[in-house]
Formats: sequence, C-alpha cells, structure tokens
Amino acid sequence: MQAARFERFGAADDVLVIGELPDPKPAPGEVLVRLHTSSPNPSDVKKRAGAAPGLLDGGFIVPHSDGAGVIESVGAGVSPARVGERVWVYQAQHARRFGTAAQYVAIASERAPTLAPEADFAAGACLGIPAMTAHRCVFADGPVAGQCVLVTGGAGRVGWYAIQWARDAGATVIATASNETDRAACLSLGAQAVVNHREPDWGKQVLDATGGARIDRVIDVEFGANLPQVLECIRTSGTLVSYGSVQVPEPVLPFRRMMFLDLLLRLVIVYDMPESAKQQAVTDINTALAAGTLQHRIAARFALQDIAASHRLIEAGTARGCVVVDIA
Repeated sequence: MQAARFERFGAADDVLVIGELPDPKPAPGEVLVRLHTSSPNPSDVKKRAGAAPGLLDGGFIVPHSDGAGVIESVGAGVSPARVGERVWVYQAQHARRFGTAAQYVAIASERAPTLAPEADFAAGACLGIPAMTAHRCVFADGPVAGQCVLVTGGAGRVGWYAIQWARDAGATVIATASNETDRAACLSLGAQAVVNHREPDWGKQVLDATGGARIDRVIDVEFGANLPQVLECIRTSGTLVSYGSVQVPEPVLPFRRMMFLDLLLRLVIVYDMPESAKQQAVTDINTALAAGTLQHRIAARFALQDIAASHRLIEAGTARGCVVVDIA
C-alpha cells in the first residue's frame, strides 16, 4: 500500500516520506479499512516534530489519528456483515505506530464506527479529535440546557463543533473570534454573540453581550493566555474546561482568586477520556449526522503526496476548520 511515514523527528518536508508498505491484516477484534481520507490535527504534527521523544522507539510512524473509508475485511470475532460498511476512524495513531495517512489501516472494530450516509468521507475525517473533544468539553459534567456557555476560538476545529453541541443541547452560546469572517461563521452556527479575543478587555465584552449574566461553562482553546479574561466573566461555581494551552504552555494559576470563585477546572484530551465518554460521543455524533444537524468546516484538502503541505498549514495556525488529506 501507499503510505506516509516518518523515521525521525523534524520539519514536515524533511522527514515525511511517501512509499510502499505491506498491506496490514486485521487481527482478532479488528477491521481492515481502505481509507479515502485522513486528517492531521495539531497533536499529529507535534508528534512528527518530536513532542513525544519515545514515539519512534518501535520504528517508523504512519501519522494521523483520524480518517474515513470502507471496511474491506474483518478479523476473528468481528461480524462479517461489517464488510462494505462506510466508517469513520478515530484514535488510529495513539499508543501504536500505524495511523490513517495510508491506503489501509487495521484497527479495533470499535474505533471504526459506521459513517452515516448523510456524511461524505471528508466530513468523516473531521469527527475523531475535533468533534469528540468538543463533545467531552460540553457534556463532561452533565446537561447544559439553560446554561450560558462561552466557546473561545469558536471558528477553530474544536470550537466549531462545541458551538453546535451546546446550541443543540439548549444552551445559550457566546463565542470569541478574531476577525469578521470567523465572527460571521460563529453566528451562523447559532452563537448569540461573538466578541474579539484579541481585544484586551474581551472578558468584559462577554458580560456586555449577556446583559451582565456570568458564564456557567467556558470551553477554552488557550488556557494560559485566556485565563485572565475568563476570570472576568465566569460565574462563581462555574466550570472552566480547556483542551489546549500552546501560547502559555505552563500557566501560573491565580489560586486565591480561582478558589474564591469556587471554580471547577477540567482539562480534556480525547485519547485518555473514559471509554464510556468516547462511546457516548460516537453515538451522539452518528445521531447528529443522520439528522443532518452537524455542520463541518473544511479549510483545505491535499493529496497524500502533498501531506507535508497539510502539516505546514496546521503549524501555521491559519487553517479555519479541518484539513483533509485525500488518499487516492
């Protein structure tokens, strides 16, 4: 099969290689998926750059966790009726070497849920890390109906889905965005108001947008950088959920201020969230796909031969939405 791989850490153009690898075979409990699409996420490009130093101890890596395709065969213990199913794949390159940047992947059957006919393969590649992370951020602590939810970076990969999950669950959604295009995109999804997180007092602007009502739940893309303004608008006993802190990797917490707000702080990473949460996310994603209520935002598409360009786009931080690699 044709596949991308890296054998050392470094810049995408220097270390990503396209070539032939043996076709995988499904082990017991696994399915073999012929992939149509793959999607790089920030965690994928960070791994390639060397964020996990022991990653290459077992040999080369075929990158990417997310993708979509069709099951071609199954291992022992998996119903043969799954052959021919359109599926989306998640968590392919986690604690294992072989991800979705290839023509085939053999993966545990539960990591390849059925892809609703209403969704194409490009949409299927967006569901693993972005949509599942957003689902956990919104629902990890119970229903959000009637709550006011703030989504920072609402036009980003995770924020895009978080707005939709919170909206459909009956929450009032406030979002942040840094330009007019992203502001309009967030409003089109159902955000009640959008403030610019590049302005120094955006936390107070959130309160202006809510008429002074403080935020019940914050879903945050940049914990360290955004924390000072989040504390300006979150309510006492509110919940702050974050899935990233790139700009300030090791934040210093204003402990006393946070303690006297009686805050709940939750940090989310999709790979290690409880299995029950993953399965609930899969169920809700498939229900939303079948109903046609889940919108997707694809920033760019690349051929497998141009996978390095897809990584560069992720690293540039300018992609608005998911990046898709077509495996043809």
